[in-house]
Amino acid sequence: MPITFRRSFRVLPGIRVTLNKGSWSITVGPQHGPKRTWNSRGRVTTSCDLPGPFGYRSTRSRRR
Repeated sequence: MPITFRRSFRVLPGIRVTLNKGSWSITVGPQHGPKRTWNSRGRVTTSCDLPGPFGYRSTRSRRR
């Protein structure tokens, strides 16, 4: 079983920074509802929790 590293902490209300072995990311938005995430590899994710077991997620990558 591989060992992984992930550390997430809140900077301000509604802003979270996540660190892991290969990259970091910043998430802006409430705990439940619409949010946007940017990571150090150029990926931008927009997500939203919908009522019940439903949700929406869209991911874009920076082209190199």
